Amino acid sequence: MSGILASMIDGLLVGAVYGLAAMGLSLIWGVMDVINLTHGSVIVLGMFGMYLLFAALAINAYVLLLPTMVAGLLLGIVVYWMAVHWVVGRSILMSLLSTFAVNMMVIGIGTAIWSTSPYNVNFSLPGITPKMAPFRGAYTFTGNHIAAAIAAVVIALALQWFLYHTRTGKAIRAVADNREAAELMGISTTAVLTIAFGIGIALATTSGALVSTMFPFTILSGSVYQLKSFVVTILAGLGKPFGALVAGVLLGLLEGVVTPFIAVSWIPLIEFGLFVIVLVAFPQGIFGKRATA
Repeated sequence: MSGILASMIDGLLVGAVYGLAAMGLSLIWGVMDVINLTHGSVIVLGMFGMYLLFAALAINAYVLLLPTMVAGLLLGIVVYWMAVHWVVGRSILMSLLSTFAVNMMVIGIGTAIWSTSPYNVNFSLPGITPKMAPFRGAYTFTGNHIAAAIAAVVIALALQWFLYHTRTGKAIRAVADNREAAELMGISTTAVLTIAFGIGIALATTSGALVSTMFPFTILSGSVYQLKSFVVTILAGLGKPFGALVAGVLLGLLEGVVTPFIAVSWIPLIEFGLFVIVLVAFPQGIFGKRATA
C-alpha cells in the first residue's frame, strides 16, 4: 500500500510539469484557434537548451530556467511570424500543416546535430525520505521531482496573475473572447497574438527544461509530451491555462495509480482512452463553459 501511495505522490509531482507543458498549448489554441504541432519539438528544444546551458555554466539547473524561458519567448515570436501569422483565421488544416512543417524541420536539424542518442542533465537535489507511516524510510522522493513541481506551480500562478492583473494579459483574454470587438476597442490583435504565441512557446520550452532534470531524453522525446499535453488540454478545456495545470496533476495522479499494476507501455493507451471519454462526457473540458439551452 505504501508503494502505491509513493507512486501516486510522485505522479502528482510529475503531473505538475505535464500541466505546465499543456498550459502553452492551451493558451495558443484558446487565443488564436491554432493547433500547434510544433509543441513537442519546442519542448525538446527546452530540454537541449537546459542541457547545453548546464554543460557550459555548471550552476544550479533551476537558475537556468529564466534564460530558457526568455529564449523560448524569442523563438515563439520567430515561429509565429515565420509559420503562424499567415494562417491565423484560416482553415485549421492550414495551421496544422504549417506548424507540422516547422516541427519536422526542428526534428530533422536536431537529429543531424544530436542524433537520436539519449541525453541527461547531470544535476540532482537531495531527496526527501519520510520517516513516518506508511513510508517509514522505505521510499525517497527525489529532490528534482519536488523542485520541478514547485517551479511549475510558481510559473503557473505567475501566468494566472499576468493574464488577470496586467494590461497585456487582459488584452490577451479580450482577443481570445472576441477578436473583432478587441480590434474595435483599439487593441492591436497582431501584437497580442505574437505575444500570446511567444508565451505559449516559452511555457513549452520551460517545461522541457524541467523534464530534462527528471528524465533522460532524445530529440524524439517530444511526441510523448505532446500527446500528454493534448490530453491535458482536452481535460481542462481550451483557453484554460490554470485549469491545464490542475488537469496535468490529475493525469500524473492517474499514471501514479496505474503504474504499480501495469507495464509503462500501456499508459499511452489509457491516456487515449481517457481522451475519448472526456470528449464524449465533457466536450468543453472539465473546466470549460457548459452549453446552456
